[in-house]
Amino acid sequence: MIRPFVGFVAVSLLIASCAKRPPLTQPPQAARPFTSSIQHVIPLPRVVEPRAGADFTITADTVVVVSPGDDRAIWIAKYLAEVIGLAAAPQRPPVEVAGPTIPPGAISLVLGDASVTGPEAYELVVAHDGVTIRASQAAGLFYGVQSFRQLLPAFIEYQAVRPDKGRPVVAAGGRIADHPRFGWRGAMLDVSRHFMPLDDVKRYVDLISLYKLNRLHLHLADDQGWRIEITSWPTLATHGGSTQVGGGSGGFYTQAQYVDLVAYAADRFVTIVPEIDMPGHTNAALASHADLNCDGVARELYTGVQVGFSALCVDKDITYTFIDDVVRELAALTSGPWLHIGGDEVRTLTSDQYVRFIERVQAIVESHGKQMIGWDEIASAALLPTSVIQHWRPTSTPAEAVARGTRVIMSIASKTYLDMKYESTTAIGLSWAGYIDVNTAYEWDPATIAAGVPESALLGVEAPLWSETVATMRDVEFLAFPRLAAIAEVGWSSAELRDWNAFKERLAAHGARLTALGVNFYRSPIVPWPRP
Repeated sequence: MIRPFVGFVAVSLLIASCAKRPPLTQPPQAARPFTSSIQHVIPLPRVVEPRAGADFTITADTVVVVSPGDDRAIWIAKYLAEVIGLAAAPQRPPVEVAGPTIPPGAISLVLGDASVTGPEAYELVVAHDGVTIRASQAAGLFYGVQSFRQLLPAFIEYQAVRPDKGRPVVAAGGRIADHPRFGWRGAMLDVSRHFMPLDDVKRYVDLISLYKLNRLHLHLADDQGWRIEITSWPTLATHGGSTQVGGGSGGFYTQAQYVDLVAYAADRFVTIVPEIDMPGHTNAALASHADLNCDGVARELYTGVQVGFSALCVDKDITYTFIDDVVRELAALTSGPWLHIGGDEVRTLTSDQYVRFIERVQAIVESHGKQMIGWDEIASAALLPTSVIQHWRPTSTPAEAVARGTRVIMSIASKTYLDMKYESTTAIGLSWAGYIDVNTAYEWDPATIAAGVPESALLGVEAPLWSETVATMRDVEFLAFPRLAAIAEVGWSSAELRDWNAFKERLAAHGARLTALGVNFYRSPIVPWPRP
């Protein structure tokens, strides 16, 4: 429970489920504590200073203290209290702080600290008598909380795996000072080929935010399904969203559900980036509205996995009325500044048709207050300075567009495509871009992988997960983890500090946390996971 007052706000560490826990059977000091290491944090912080003898113990009297007056900071304090609530004792009356003095043994969240510069930077200090997380902006405070979370034993994530409720919960002492290398650290989830329920997408948001990823790119429309309600063209969702790869009932998000997801992600400092692929990958739309086809004949719904066969009729005015309506509605629902228009694998149009289409759609996106993102094929068009290329083809480079000032998100398929198999015997996934084990996802530098695309041209990195072979959230988790933790470190940590041998040891320490979170992750044989 949170009670505002003049001075500070204190947040109880207990969440509702703790009320059902039995009393501790022995005093905490009588048992050996569980700890995690300050040197196991992922992504790797810039400064890590372990301090012997400075470990912090969470007790029934521990409170989270946060400066009043900022709703986001208060939300972060509540989030932290919920995360570590299972570490506390049985339910007790809410703790109140009567004045500006921070009580001994508190976890203090300090927002607006001028000594910590950068919108996502933070400082975390764990001492015997308290914990302090400082940041100049709320995002940094949230990322400091995620690092502190990783200093706590994995069993806090799930009560049932706690081996002895009488043992105290201890965070390793020390100091972390950190900020990210890139501002764009993303994951892409393809919900068009196989539909994912809203709760599954929210779970993905929670998992990626643990590793400080801050973009979720949703691939909402493709040949196999249209997944977002458009009120001015309702058949797109009701008919175009009625199936998926292999058949089945498909599904779509109502506008209210999408807005709810946008808000849920924003609370966790994740920006939703919606994608409506065009002019290709459009069979679901072509099946829903006959007028979008050049011959005026609606296409049959498609449940296969081939690409490149579909395209909007780019010479008809109704096509751009349709696009304007879709972009207008989606832009109004999306709080972030970007809207992705796809633009990849178009094999039925001439080069001139394609370029004219991209430039016209770019103007539509801008007219609705958003910046256009497209796959790297859009580099052939005259792009506005605000438009962004997502580079995915390993054998090409958008160097010419970069020379004209275009910014780039690096998503090289042979490094970042999470739908690729780990190795030849992996049960699900594809292999056209190669096999990608965790070391392959980790050992590359976004600033050197594409000729003519220096670090100054990069917004950051993103790991797509296409869903041809992915039918459930467990499938998503299996292909995403632990590789997504590797991509997160590529996007956050400085290149000179990263080292595969050190990373795999830190990653191994995260196996218990992923297990406690119920993540169906791949136990790569090249990572030294602890024995059960």
